[in-house]
Amino acid sequence: MIKIKLFGVREDEKKIARDWAKQNQVDVSFSEEILTLETVEQLKGYDAVSTQQTGRLDDRIYERLHELGIKQIAQRSAGIDMYNLEKASEHQIIISNVPSYSPNSIAEYAVTSALQLIRKTQLIEKNVNEQDFRWKPTIMAKEIKSLEIAIIGTGRIGQITAQIFSAFGAKIVGYDLYPNEDAKHYIEYKKSIEEAVSGADIVSIHMPATEDNNHLFNESLFNQFKDDAVFINTARGSIVDTKALINALNSGKISGAALDTYENESTYIPKDFRNTDIDDPILVELLSRTDVIFTPHIAFYTGTAVRNLVEGALDAALSVLKTGSCMTRVN
Repeated sequence: MIKIKLFGVREDEKKIARDWAKQNQVDVSFSEEILTLETVEQLKGYDAVSTQQTGRLDDRIYERLHELGIKQIAQRSAGIDMYNLEKASEHQIIISNVPSYSPNSIAEYAVTSALQLIRKTQLIEKNVNEQDFRWKPTIMAKEIKSLEIAIIGTGRIGQITAQIFSAFGAKIVGYDLYPNEDAKHYIEYKKSIEEAVSGADIVSIHMPATEDNNHLFNESLFNQFKDDAVFINTARGSIVDTKALINALNSGKISGAALDTYENESTYIPKDFRNTDIDDPILVELLSRTDVIFTPHIAFYTGTAVRNLVEGALDAALSVLKTGSCMTRVN
């Protein structure tokens, strides 16, 4: 019987994987550990591996996987920036992802986060907890209908985010290297990111992480923002220079930020740090601010998305074993 091991597995994934295994007559087993040079030895006797990798994979693992007879890594997410695709191909390792598991989940979360910032819910909650029930300018909100929203990256998630915002009656502008013709019905495309953000009250990014867009949102780009804009990142942390973002918040250039991803998150997410000090002053500051909503890469986390991620990854792993490839391979 085919044997597949899932690394970085959570409790909510196990039943889905077991049901899939029974249906496909495959033996699956689990490890809550991530795939490392040490844990890769657990794959002796296995045919395939699926991971929920967040940090960069050690390049030496690909050679060891090849030696163990493993032909693929099935990532249970859309992001692939944690893999060295060239090194994987060099050792005949197919990397697959799950490119579209539930774009609605992330789009809805982006809009929810924007609404929280615009309606000042964090500050209102803080005041209420202190029994300060006054109406005052610091908690006065704006109407989404009166705002301009910039969607940076108009793939599946970006388009759905734009559609939801447009239902409020807001003006939607956007930027993408490859504008979508259908999306032009509700997105006014701009020629550059700078032009898109310059008049926007809300900027929401929905781009994959690449070598070319590392720290794309830096001090120079934040300076192009409209004063008092809010910033939403449910994409990838590496796209944002977090120090530059904090400086923009401190200067008042940006009035608030919702960050579901953070460039140095792999040390902390998804882990329990309740009784452990966080040795990252930038993250500590983000967590302490009332003008920042920080969440642990949770935008995707719905029942629909989790099922699609687990089943999509396992389908890809099984396809590689049976046919030598899969439809979601990325190298």
